[in-house]
Amino acid sequence: MNQKNKLNLFDTTMLVVSLIIGMGIFRNPVEVAKTAQVPFVFFLAWILGGVISFLGGLTYAEIGSRYTVKGGFYKIFSYCYHPAFAFMVNWMIVISNAGAVSIVAMVGAEYINPVLMPDSLQNPLGIKITSITTIIVLYLINFVGIRLSAKTQNVLSMIKIVIMGLLILTIFGNHSTPQVVTNHHTETWSSLDYFKALAFSFIPIFFTYGGYQQTINFGTDIENPSKNTPKGIFIGCGIVMFLYLAINYAYFKVLGIGGIAKSTSLISDLASVFFGETGSKVTSILLFISVLTFVNSSMLTNPRVYYAMAEDGVLPKVFSKQNEQTQVQEIALTVYASFLILILFFADSFKELLNYVMFCDSIGMITSAFTIFLLRKKITQTSANLYTIGFGKVLFPAIFIFTYSLVALASLYNNAENLPTAIGLFLGGLPLYFLIKRII
Repeated sequence: MNQKNKLNLFDTTMLVVSLIIGMGIFRNPVEVAKTAQVPFVFFLAWILGGVISFLGGLTYAEIGSRYTVKGGFYKIFSYCYHPAFAFMVNWMIVISNAGAVSIVAMVGAEYINPVLMPDSLQNPLGIKITSITTIIVLYLINFVGIRLSAKTQNVLSMIKIVIMGLLILTIFGNHSTPQVVTNHHTETWSSLDYFKALAFSFIPIFFTYGGYQQTINFGTDIENPSKNTPKGIFIGCGIVMFLYLAINYAYFKVLGIGGIAKSTSLISDLASVFFGETGSKVTSILLFISVLTFVNSSMLTNPRVYYAMAEDGVLPKVFSKQNEQTQVQEIALTVYASFLILILFFADSFKELLNYVMFCDSIGMITSAFTIFLLRKKITQTSANLYTIGFGKVLFPAIFIFTYSLVALASLYNNAENLPTAIGLFLGGLPLYFLIKRII
């Protein structure tokens, strides 16, 4: 395999950053503030969310180090449990990922169109044109080769980090100190009320922190993966934790907890402090760059899941074809990009679907993290390049799994009406698995 077409440590780190930082950090703090209601719970939730996500990063770093294969997030289910269970989890993740990417592409188009498009295209048609163009351009970049895609990802990620850094500097800008509004309801809170507020705050927080687990999909596409995969996850998660805590502090410093909860556009509110009248354009550019990094990272990761599923015989073998010069799964990438464009025309339906699959996403995180204990029994040989958690090797994954179980229960409590559909979609993967196996 051509070493020049592999991802180095910097590429891997930037990939982790871009897999995690999507649109969530620019929207979800509003939901956290509404749930937390007091600054103490707001910041405690973000800090604990970051720490627990870092423990998850350690867990997936060891998983990726022990089981280094393309499409690793699919393969660990197949290897540790059963191919049928692997299919049940991943077919919903693949669908939800594609739906999320298409919807985010449309949101990005809504932000950038006022800057790029003429008045005649400030409408749904213009949004679709921009969304489709975005997907096609990134598809072509990814089709050329993994190196060009990685370089594009690095540039976009660095631009986004710089702009986020500028927004964080708003804490030093000229703005009035937010008025502290006493919430009389919280004055009578019991310890249980604080615990509930913390637990429900975790739902949007973990959606905002998620994504790092997809790094294990790259396997041998990373230089010295047993060493660079865990390093990339460590450094990337550390960068994200710092940025998230800093920008949330900036939100609080400028707007206060009540202002965050009532804000309709957090980034616009911050950008107006630092950039004045041009704040709205800065907001549009930042959010569109976030969209580009999110879509590009999905084109890097999801075709590798198709590749792994084809190797297991649950997708046609054509999906496992790869250009060895460019490290591109050309058929899988083309099908995925086509799927994204198709979904753009049914985006409203997919918004409903995404509400149903959050439970399945939680099941995927819990069961995939648990494979660390199974892998330790199955793969016992040691090597100089094998990463292991060391101290906390049982405690850290256990805390991560327990917390995600708590999040899953809180999510079900908040969306009880979606539970039958979520379970139905998940279990529906079982007969579909055997049907596809029979046809193929």
